[in-house]
Amino acid sequence: MSLDHDQHAPAPMFVLPAEADLQRLATGFMFTEGPIFHPLDHYLLFSDMPGDVRRRWDLNGDVRTVRQPSNKCNGMTYDRDLNLIVCEHATSTLVRERRDGDEAREILASHYSGQELNSPNDVVVGPDDRIYFTDPVYGRRPGFGIPRPQQLSFQGVYRVTDDPRAPELLADDFDQPNGLCFSPDGQTLYVNDTTRALIRAFAVAPSGEVSGGEIFMDGIGDGNSVLGAPDGMKTDAAGNVYVTGPGGIWVISPAGERLGVIAVPEKVANLNWGMPDWRTLFICASTSLYSVRLGIRGSDSPYMQEASRAPGPAGTT
Repeated sequence: MSLDHDQHAPAPMFVLPAEADLQRLATGFMFTEGPIFHPLDHYLLFSDMPGDVRRRWDLNGDVRTVRQPSNKCNGMTYDRDLNLIVCEHATSTLVRERRDGDEAREILASHYSGQELNSPNDVVVGPDDRIYFTDPVYGRRPGFGIPRPQQLSFQGVYRVTDDPRAPELLADDFDQPNGLCFSPDGQTLYVNDTTRALIRAFAVAPSGEVSGGEIFMDGIGDGNSVLGAPDGMKTDAAGNVYVTGPGGIWVISPAGERLGVIAVPEKVANLNWGMPDWRTLFICASTSLYSVRLGIRGSDSPYMQEASRAPGPAGTT
C-alpha cells in the first residue's frame, strides 16, 4: 500500500510507512459510518444507518450489535468524561448517552427557531469542551433516515448551548454540511460540504467566537457521492486534514495542498483514530470496516487527552 502523491507535492514526513497495509476488519454491512474508539476499553463503535444498528468491533476481531434500533445513528464522539454523543437521523436530534446506561439519554439539540433540526450528521467536541455539529438533510431521505418534510429552510452548522431547542447557529450557507474537525491548536474549525465538494475553514477565537468560513480546499471530486465525496474528516497531530473523497482518503496539508490519497477499495464514508497510541486509522467504507497503521498520531480530542480520568465505558447495552 502506498500514498499516491500529487506530482508536484513535497514528500510528507509522516503518513504511511513502507510496510503499512490496509486491513479489512469486517464486512457484510449495509453502509458503515461514525467510527469512534474507546480510549480505555479499546473497542470501536460504528454505525450502520440503513440497517438501523450500532455495532462494536473488539480487538480480537469480534463484531456484535450493541443497539438496534439505533434511531439510524450516524456520527459519534465522546466528551471529556467519555459519555457518548450521537447524531440520530430518525429523531433529528443530537443526544448524549451517559455511562450509567439508557435511562441517562440526554437530548443536546433538537430544534432551531421552533423548527425541527434536519438530521444531525457529524459531531465534534472542541478544545473548550463545547460541542459542534452539522445538520444536512440526509436523515430525511429513504435508506439513511426516515422520509419526511424538511422544516428548516437551510442546512446549518451549530454549537450546542444549554437549551436543546436553541443551539447556536454558526453558518447557514452550506448546501450539505457534513464532516467537521479542529486543527490541533483549536484555532481552526474545518467543515466540509458534500455536494459542493469542498472544505471551509472558520477561525475560532479564544473567546469562542467563530468567524470566516473561507474555502480551504475545493475540487474534492465533483459532488457525486457514488464516486466518493467529502464526508468524514479528521486532522493529525501535524495539522494535516484527512477527508473522504474519490479513491479513498485525501490527505491535505495545513496550507491547503493535497499531499496524496490513501487508496481504499470501497467508497469511504468516515474515519477516526484509534488504538492506545492513536496511530491507527479506522475507516468506514460502504459495506466494510478497515484499518491502517500510520506514521503519525491523530490530533488530540478532549476524550483522547484525559481519558485516564474516566472510569468506564459508554454506548453499549
